[in-house]
Amino acid sequence: MHISEGFLPLPWALLWFGISLPFFVVGLRNLTNLTREHPELKLLLALAGAFSFVLSALKIPSVTGSCSHPTGTGLGAILFTPGIMTVLGTLVLIFQAVLLAHGGLTTLGANVFSMAIVGPWVAYLIYHQTKGSNRERLAVFLAATCGNLATYLVTSLQLALAFPAENGGFLASFTKFATIFALTQIPLAISEGMLTVLVWNWLKSYAQPELETIKLLRTTRGNHAAS
Repeated sequence: MHISEGFLPLPWALLWFGISLPFFVVGLRNLTNLTREHPELKLLLALAGAFSFVLSALKIPSVTGSCSHPTGTGLGAILFTPGIMTVLGTLVLIFQAVLLAHGGLTTLGANVFSMAIVGPWVAYLIYHQTKGSNRERLAVFLAATCGNLATYLVTSLQLALAFPAENGGFLASFTKFATIFALTQIPLAISEGMLTVLVWNWLKSYAQPELETIKLLRTTRGNHAAS
């Protein structure tokens, strides 16, 4: 999914920076407030970031200028909201661009939009639309899987917009990129969904106090929204 350094034309690279920046600023404010009011959640935040870093570093060459891999952003989005996952995902992408030459700084805005904004929002919405009595694990699986696939659809869109096909334009280019990604990405997305459920089960067993704090925060936000 990471678009390589220098691969996007400058206007497109700047556009994605401009679109992603407001999401990052709002997420940073939310993250600052959360860690100031609940410092006991820092360890869980670090785990969500590390989970995304490790999974998204497992890259498989796919389309020229990009690659396939899990994203690991669904877990953080479910736990802390998509805004906070935007900040964690951006840090993951910066470290990978600088330390692993995976992605790039000039393409950071595009990669942040697909992996750290759209993916977490899709995961978050699907989780809250699906969860219910006895369906929490299914909701976690679908959220992580669909968040992953949404990330790659956006990457295909970004590449198609920047490099429309001579015959068929944007639609032909998007179909080509999405089809090539699908060969590797669908099984990877399903695997990520299953792994996220395993981590979720582990958290339910060993991080119950932190999960109760997050649940209380959600209830409080819901009451404020309703009042």
